Amino acid sequence: MSSTDLRGRTVVVKVPATSANLGPGFDTLGLALALYDELEVSVRDEPGATVEVTGVGEGEVPTDESNLVVRAIAHTFETVGVPLPGLRLRARNNIPHGRGMGSSGAAIVSGIMAAKGLLEGVVDLDAQQLLALANDMEGHPDNVAPALFGGLTIAWVTPDGPRFKKLIVHRGVSPLVLVPETVMSTALARSLQPQSVPHEDAVFNVSRSALLVAALIQSPELLHAATEDKLHQSYRASAMPETDRLITLLRDNGFAAVVSGAGPSILVLGSDPGQRLAAARLVEEAAETRWQPLMLAVDFKGATVARQEAAAVDVTSSDTPAA
Repeated sequence: MSSTDLRGRTVVVKVPATSANLGPGFDTLGLALALYDELEVSVRDEPGATVEVTGVGEGEVPTDESNLVVRAIAHTFETVGVPLPGLRLRARNNIPHGRGMGSSGAAIVSGIMAAKGLLEGVVDLDAQQLLALANDMEGHPDNVAPALFGGLTIAWVTPDGPRFKKLIVHRGVSPLVLVPETVMSTALARSLQPQSVPHEDAVFNVSRSALLVAALIQSPELLHAATEDKLHQSYRASAMPETDRLITLLRDNGFAAVVSGAGPSILVLGSDPGQRLAAARLVEEAAETRWQPLMLAVDFKGATVARQEAAAVDVTSSDTPAA
């Protein structure tokens, strides 16, 4: 197929922030949050790509073919065997970068969803294919799964590729993300992980991960116990001491506080809106540096893509459809 067949196509994409791990669910659990990056992509006659960025990352992220969103679009086109046309991108970013809120996963998902929209009627991509494409680039599915599908996701990898299960979060769960001015490299955070952990720590996290799923979908009063972790947060604490100190303070005061993703942001899973207000006040009083409190809803829809002047298309609400 000639890339000129796509001339005149424009799509608009919206992708939520995410918080992965959620304490004990390392590389497995993820939650979509109602804070969004928005992207408009148009096919143009000239080859190559131009990127205009406003908001987070403006003046910092690449604005050519090396941009992560462009690379995700190109990866999708290459995978399905369609020549990549010339592109014009306009990105309006709200998700903080380097703070453990899934900004790189959102960029990857934005590109894949843009490609899905541009290829509508030419190549149809199902939920499983979208997840596989995102996992190819991200390397693990715990952030890209909730970005794609919304809600609480359980993600795992099989010999046939990544899989997911989407669950609807209890309406009482009230997330608070506390965002510092400092950043954290995901690669650095991962480098601090040991190659093996004590058997009792592994068993501890298995029990807490199972409990956390129950707490998030049915019993929010169990969130404090359910968010205990022995697999990753303590090993990373030295790289983000204030994050560690504030999480300890919050947990000592009864709040279900964990590192958001690779950090350094803190996720507090309140069992009601009043609880997260109290958590934000405690951090404001105790923090040595400035932390921005983001009181966010759970996003239940996930990424959407719309051909311009058309209704948005939900990716899917299913769990593990056949590829």
